[in-house]
Amino acid sequence: MELRHLRYLVAVADHGTVSRAAERLFVTQPGLSRQLRQLEQELGVAVFERSAGRLTLSSAGRSLVPLARDLLERVDAFGVAATYYAEGRLDRVVIGAPTVTLTDVVAPFIATLAPDDPTTDVVGADGLSTAEVLGRGADLAIGTARPAAPYRSRPLAVLPVWAYVPRDHRWARRQRVTVGDLVGEPVIGLPAAFTARQALEAAVVGAGVAGGTFVEAANGTVAQALAAAGRGVAVVSDDPRYDLVPLAVELPDRGTLSVRLLAVWDSRHVAAPTLEALSSRLSAFVCDRYGVPPA
Repeated sequence: MELRHLRYLVAVADHGTVSRAAERLFVTQPGLSRQLRQLEQELGVAVFERSAGRLTLSSAGRSLVPLARDLLERVDAFGVAATYYAEGRLDRVVIGAPTVTLTDVVAPFIATLAPDDPTTDVVGADGLSTAEVLGRGADLAIGTARPAAPYRSRPLAVLPVWAYVPRDHRWARRQRVTVGDLVGEPVIGLPAAFTARQALEAAVVGAGVAGGTFVEAANGTVAQALAAAGRGVAVVSDDPRYDLVPLAVELPDRGTLSVRLLAVWDSRHVAAPTLEALSSRLSAFVCDRYGVPPA
């Protein structure tokens, strides 16, 4: 059995279909299917059930995937540790974060890194907890929930969730709106896995108001484009686009709608001090970029 076969197994389980997994793995779909059959032959057990051209994990597959994932995490950790001890430094860092955070926070931060800093890669983490992101190979995860030990975390910043309107909108001269104002307008928001959507739903419940018309956009850029086209008010945490006007959203407790970001890492990571230092630099960067105090 080869480790790449286990990576293929986990990739198909994570992405749901052979075609999506093949795309992420940069292999052909027929080639990936052959490798999976080879794995099953070596194991002597059917890991997948095949029907109508689709693959679903068998009962054996559902039991084996967590073991395969754990083994791959240990192998990856071994490689990172070996490189760290050989070179005395962390050569590569993978940061996992929600899509908006990757675009508006992580990518701009990467642009500031020095040549002798670790090479940085990213993975999307929409709908995943920070612990799940770290479990899937990230060295540093950014999210909103503080996980329990052995994970450690550092507050990054409290970032606003804005209500965006066009400059000719009747609210354009206002600096803020209330949650009650929003439910009287068509609201353009994000899918349920996005933290801005979760914050908005919690605010509506907390304000005790009935939800109004809601239009779901695939991401913050599309949401703002729809707002620019006059389809409603975009409620997102993205940086402004399309010459829209950002309005703070007042909460019943006199606070404003926001997302609290944390950087999380595993205290058992061989380069945990390096990750902690990197998270500290990221925190300073976020606060300076957005003009907000540390969380």
